[in-house]
Amino acid sequence: MVVTGMGTVNALGLDVNETVTAMHQQQVGIAPITKFDASETGITVAGEVKHFEVEHRMPKRLAKRMDLFTQYALYTAIEAYEQAGLSDEAVDPDRLAVIYGSGIGGLTTIETQVTRMVQKGPKRVSPMFVPMSIINMAPGAIAQQFNAHGTSYAVVTACASATNAIGEAYRHIQHGDADVVITGGAEASVNEIGIAGFAALTALSPATDAQQASLPFGRDRSGFVMGEGAGTLILESLEHAEARGAKILGEIVGYGSTSDAYHMTSPDPEGTQASRAMQQAIADAGLTVDQISYVNAHGTATTANDAMEALAIRRVFGDHPVLVSSTKALTGHLLGAAGAVEAIMTLAALRDGRLPVNVGGVADDTLAVDLVTSNNQQQTSPYALSNSFGFGGHNAVLALKRW
Repeated sequence: MVVTGMGTVNALGLDVNETVTAMHQQQVGIAPITKFDASETGITVAGEVKHFEVEHRMPKRLAKRMDLFTQYALYTAIEAYEQAGLSDEAVDPDRLAVIYGSGIGGLTTIETQVTRMVQKGPKRVSPMFVPMSIINMAPGAIAQQFNAHGTSYAVVTACASATNAIGEAYRHIQHGDADVVITGGAEASVNEIGIAGFAALTALSPATDAQQASLPFGRDRSGFVMGEGAGTLILESLEHAEARGAKILGEIVGYGSTSDAYHMTSPDPEGTQASRAMQQAIADAGLTVDQISYVNAHGTATTANDAMEALAIRRVFGDHPVLVSSTKALTGHLLGAAGAVEAIMTLAALRDGRLPVNVGGVADDTLAVDLVTSNNQQQTSPYALSNSFGFGGHNAVLALKRW
């Protein structure tokens, strides 16, 4: 399955070009929280989207009827759709589908409306509360925008949501159910209840230095940093893309998905099912481990995740030298949108022959993974994996290929 369009907003930039340029320059998009007074949460930094002006791509009147996560989703879908050169004439609406992920959905709307109900009473709750907060409004809004009459649904697997959505889109085309699928993920949880909730889990880094807050695979890692934004990809059958003369940006060649069935929030420390998801993606692509040169790791910078993932990677690759990095050090952790933004960054890295450096401080030598540095980032291998692991034990992995 080929990728013909990509769009993103995140802490590094408001489109794909800004994001990839910042990635190659090792810019950290994490900064002090400005969206609300976070002083009582104990958390001071996040990967906020900066200078976002939704009216650049849609009428403000339309955007006001959407939660921020849906705005991010549609905004990036418009970028991807335009890059793909799609139109009503270029694709049969009945063969155009939308499969989109989010971990939490309209959390800003939920926070605002519950606060209004407590302060002013239930009669003051907005009639738009439900349609703005439910997760399926992201694929619904995208389908309406582009007249997509194929299947349209949301995928919710916590931090694996976007990767599962892309994988399901890949399967949907593979099974002949669509010619084109708009897919990805969006999240907008940098708000008081979002930060407070994850802080209560002790999952977030309490670091005050934004440049040293997210340290995946680092010796001094202390938790993840919340990010926000969206990533959207246009997936298309090769035959359909070639028939309309589309420019191809990369390929999705394999997909794996498993469940730990272990714990509500903690990954299985043995990484058995995480490694099996990687093995599934490699086998689905018809590849062997020695053909994979890079893994864009889930790499949240929590003690448990990074230790588990390092073990899982070693179980899959053994003595084969595979380079690893986590771009969450740059963007923060976008929860249900993470996998889409990371797939975009990985495809760009394969295209450019330049892997993203693991900006994670001093490496934790006990993890025994080969991290991407400025000295080894120039790579020409066409294949990579992108890992996503979510609360509830959801594991999803994509195998990606340079076109």
